[in-house]
Amino acid sequence: MGTIIMASVLLAYLAGVLTITAPCILPLLPIVLAPALTAGAGFRRRGLPLLLGLAAAFAVTASLAAAGGWAVAANQYGRAAGLAFVALFGLAMMWPALAARLTAPLAAAGSRLAERFSPAAASGGDSTVVSSLALGLATGLMWAPCAGPILGLILSAAALHGPGPGTTVALFFYALGAATPLAVVMIGGGRLVRALPQDALRWAEGMRRVAGGAVVATAVISAAGFDTRLFLGVPALPTDRVERALVKVLSAHDPGVAHAATLPATQPPLTGPLADVLKARAWVNTPGLASGDLRGHVVLVNFWTYSCINCLRTLPHVRQWAAQYKDQGLVVVGVHTPEFAFERDVDNITKAAATLDVTYPVAVDNDYRIWRAFDNQAWPALYLVNADGRVIYQAFGEGDYDKTERVIRKALADAQATPAAQGPVAQGPAAQGPAAQVKVEGTQAAADLNDLGSPETYIGYGEGQRYSGGDDIVADAPARYRPAGSLRLNRWTLGGDWTVGREFATAGQAGARIAYRFHARDLHLVLAPGADGQPVRFRVRIDGAAPGTDHGTDVDADGVGTVRVAKLYQLVRQAGPVADHTFEIEFLDPGARAYAFTFG
Repeated sequence: MGTIIMASVLLAYLAGVLTITAPCILPLLPIVLAPALTAGAGFRRRGLPLLLGLAAAFAVTASLAAAGGWAVAANQYGRAAGLAFVALFGLAMMWPALAARLTAPLAAAGSRLAERFSPAAASGGDSTVVSSLALGLATGLMWAPCAGPILGLILSAAALHGPGPGTTVALFFYALGAATPLAVVMIGGGRLVRALPQDALRWAEGMRRVAGGAVVATAVISAAGFDTRLFLGVPALPTDRVERALVKVLSAHDPGVAHAATLPATQPPLTGPLADVLKARAWVNTPGLASGDLRGHVVLVNFWTYSCINCLRTLPHVRQWAAQYKDQGLVVVGVHTPEFAFERDVDNITKAAATLDVTYPVAVDNDYRIWRAFDNQAWPALYLVNADGRVIYQAFGEGDYDKTERVIRKALADAQATPAAQGPVAQGPAAQGPAAQVKVEGTQAAADLNDLGSPETYIGYGEGQRYSGGDDIVADAPARYRPAGSLRLNRWTLGGDWTVGREFATAGQAGARIAYRFHARDLHLVLAPGADGQPVRFRVRIDGAAPGTDHGTDVDADGVGTVRVAKLYQLVRQAGPVADHTFEIEFLDPGARAYAFTFG
């Protein structure tokens, strides 16, 4: 257990250090640089308390956010208070005389802050530590870091298990990691200021005012929500691969790092995860399952959602196992846990299951109850539960189908006390055995991983990245966008009238366009019709021409298609060698909602 904790803490700290390369560190820079840009700044009494306060406040508030209800509301009020305090700090730096005109308690605090950052201020003193710590606490309340793979694991654990000491410690060390390069900047800046010639110190007053103005601007931008929108256009170093590599290295020494909460070695039948499967509030393909439907059976639980391309590519194999091993006692249960809001609609799930030929029972997990019971963290995910109720195998993402099938065969043989079925399960047109019979077509075809050079990309500003255009993203309001004249690889742009929301962007008028420079065999786009449900026609172009033989299953050779239901649409399937291309979709009717690009 101690090794798991140490590895998790180290992982969190290293992920925090990597945030220095991310655009979400920008709001912190004016605040942490302010002490360094003024004469007489001492790191031990000013910089260190500030950074420790930042880490502590961020860890506590991020942990409590998982509690929901009152804690979320308290966090919102706390963030508002933090922003106000930071703004007051900046104003006091700009105009020390302003502090005297504030109300009594605020005047005293403002005067102290102004004195702390005045060139004539005396160094040292407990009040310096206290004021710096208060500023750090306020900054921690307002900071929202970019969620990379490692922070995603920490926050997912918090969301699934609720707040706890382990989560708070991990978040604290994550924030300490982010603070480490900031400390280097603060120390270096302070030494630079102290090394300036005496003649240059006459600029200290101006430097202090500029720093104060930057702090106030940061508070205003964060309060208005513009910080997240500005990040869409700011490039960042690709640290996701580094974080995933760190997880692999540490989990190789201790698998608990990547999946720290493991199930007990033994479980009575239908307690724990399987018991929660039975509690689903809605079902597809069945009115519901009872204890007798699962007790004593080998059960394969498949977490999926119907617009997830990775989930769709796994479905043919799950369908095949459900049919192939049903008579041998295998029960397959799909658990549909939504990513987007439209995936919560039971009618949509039912239609998608029918379209995708999913005939086995599907539990609708809109409240994430089953997700939490399995401590799941990914789409798609497979859990094999033995006849005695133990989870004996887990598989995340695509691939390893032959290995999964072998585990299924052995579990069934163990349950029946018979030898495991023999025979190859390799995939491909020349293979023999069950896996060779898997029907794979359209969006469910396996990705061409050897030529996959484009990542999943969200359109909404909540998780949007790599946006290019002549105009900044305007959140939650109609705006006209000028598309970028040219696009670098994996950059995208909007053209025409759009309303960009946190989860999706809505086409305001006919002629609205999205372009993306990509490198992959397949291009998919999650689309939905407008709020009125009316179909929306669209036209696709590749490098300015109709796709021809490179069209996807949801568009014809002329590039024409229609958005009729909310789902993932395959728009490009390159027939020849894969190369960089510019994709463009133009909506011929208003109202279409665009969620995310995926590639294969």
